[in-house]
Amino acid sequence: MDHEMNLDELRAAINAQDAIIQKAFEERMELCKNVAHYKQKHGMQIFQTAREKEIIDRIRSATTPELASSSALLFQTVMDISKYLQYRELHRETAPYDFTEPTISAQSVVACQGTAGANAETAAKQIFGEDVQPAFLPTFADVFEAVQSGKVQYGIIPVMNSTAGSVVQAYDLMAEYNFYIARTTVVEITNCLAVRPGTKLGEVSSVYSHPQALSQCSHFITQNGLTPYPYSNTATAAKMVMESEEPIAAICSENCAKLFGMEILRDHISDYVPNFTRFICISKMLEVSPDADRISVMLRLPHEEGSLHRMLSKFVIAGMNLLKLESRPIRNGSFEVLFYLDFSGSIHDTSVCALLSDLAENLEYFKFLGNYGEAFVN
Repeated sequence: MDHEMNLDELRAAINAQDAIIQKAFEERMELCKNVAHYKQKHGMQIFQTAREKEIIDRIRSATTPELASSSALLFQTVMDISKYLQYRELHRETAPYDFTEPTISAQSVVACQGTAGANAETAAKQIFGEDVQPAFLPTFADVFEAVQSGKVQYGIIPVMNSTAGSVVQAYDLMAEYNFYIARTTVVEITNCLAVRPGTKLGEVSSVYSHPQALSQCSHFITQNGLTPYPYSNTATAAKMVMESEEPIAAICSENCAKLFGMEILRDHISDYVPNFTRFICISKMLEVSPDADRISVMLRLPHEEGSLHRMLSKFVIAGMNLLKLESRPIRNGSFEVLFYLDFSGSIHDTSVCALLSDLAENLEYFKFLGNYGEAFVN
């Protein structure tokens, strides 16, 4: 009669198999490094679709049906690790991008959307200093266009609010323009309800502001029976209300209300306090500051089983901390999406260079958006 193994014996047997797998894995990875140098010497691409498909098909056919998909996933992951190690081996002495350091100063030519008093102006001052004089443009698209055409050195764009989430218009525009992110900063948003002096809260039924600000203050708007109307910008909404003869209100920053001489009926009206918005500073040329520790990329994935899992696994393999993952539809009726990713790292790091090279060479669409640091308020 066969001996029935107890739990300790089963675990010991598994440990023995794990040791065999580990040794085989290390030996395979060492062979892959040699393959990388061979490919480099003979001018061959690291990624070879036909070879990869051949291996996966062989694994599937050699495995029992119950484990076929699992085995394919296992070996696909092993090959992804192999490719990453090959890229890292080949990029030890090279950087994938040419760049300069940002010329951040109060004399920089900077564009913001809206008008004086906008939160984007506050972001510009946090990055460039209190003496900076931004040029104000009507729309976010105008800011992207001004940077892409070289009319201005830098542009300030909001991308994320701690309460209302992503500024989707900004992400949609990122796909349409050529730019790099040179800096980022976080602005505390102190939303208030502002009116022309003498206007009473009971007289107000309509409130105007940027959709993000309206969303950030939705509880206050509902509780006070106000009807929200989207406007292009919090500051332009405040300016319009101040110039109107109607008893209407704007949601804007307290600084903005004071700038236009408005009366603040209620302050700190955000649903959640504190409330912050992250702004990016964009440039036409790639600029990387010495303290750069955050990287942004944009990419499209193929319609294949497990493509998202494989892409995310690359960050795990490379030991990178993924900070943000955003998806936006490609507006061509196809239901395809673009992914925007932020992760910790520096392009001076060999591991980062290997990951970027892997993504750039193995995806149908990939765009490096920048490596940057954050400007902090003293």
